[in-house]
Amino acid sequence: MVKSGSQREAVALDAAAPTQAPLLKLEEFLPHRLNVLSSLVSQALTRVYGRYGIGIPEWRVLVTLGENGTMTGKAVGAQTHLHKTKVSRAVAQLEERKFLARRANRSDLRESFLSLTPAGRAVYEELAPSALDFTVRLAEVVAPADRPAFDRAMKQLTKRSAELVAEVEDGKS
Repeated sequence: MVKSGSQREAVALDAAAPTQAPLLKLEEFLPHRLNVLSSLVSQALTRVYGRYGIGIPEWRVLVTLGENGTMTGKAVGAQTHLHKTKVSRAVAQLEERKFLARRANRSDLRESFLSLTPAGRAVYEELAPSALDFTVRLAEVVAPADRPAFDRAMKQLTKRSAELVAEVEDGKS
């Protein structure tokens, strides 16, 4: 009996299949699960700020300045965990949209002080209640009794992740 092309492909695929249990299942891998969660939350949150034509980095910069007032780009990057190139692009876009003003630091001309313009402040104040409502809607799936434990776990995972990043940067890993 002569096997057809699709039968030969099926046999070849069966031969390539792992013969033992996988060492790692991506859907159970905590870093992957956290990444998926982050991506889905960011996509859903886009409904809150997307009508202003801004993306995730711009949103994070806008909210950080709304919360803290005047900051340097480096400080914004440290607080938001955004790479400096993403902060720079977000700042440029927000500045172009007249949501952000940049003022040179006279003592260090390599950096600027960033702050929201009145238009940027208005956007922040308009979006903040919607963002808070989104948080309530997102968190309502966690039972009220479980929320303190969930919050502790989030803080512990964030702290431990920062420690692991520092280890990598220090060459310990």
